[in-house]
Amino acid sequence: QVRLVESGGGLVQPGGSLRLSCAASGSIYRINPMGWYRQAPGKERELVASINIGGSTNYADSVKGRFTISRDNAKNTAYLQMNSLKPEDTAVYYCYAREGPYNFWGQGTQVTVSS
Repeated sequence: QVRLVESGGGLVQPGGSLRLSCAASGSIYRINPMGWYRQAPGKERELVASINIGGSTNYADSVKGRFTISRDNAKNTAYLQMNSLKPEDTAVYYCYAREGPYNFWGQGTQVTVSS
């Protein structure tokens, strides 16, 4: 079982920045990929960004050019740098990690963008 602990959420004004982190521990063999989903009230959970073990990244169209995902494979940790934040980015952000067919989820961290 893989355990994911995420942090870095909070309250920020529009145009501001936050950095999320997600650290994996436990019975780890090969985690690929890692990333974040987010879910706003009344909306479906959507994929925000992911990164594979070789460093290739994918982003939702809504965050391209503003968010950057990275990972430290030695630490089994991923980071999501969020710049130019907008009110519509407000959501609970859930880190995930995948090992083959299995998905593991973090506890979620609240990101609120409001003036």
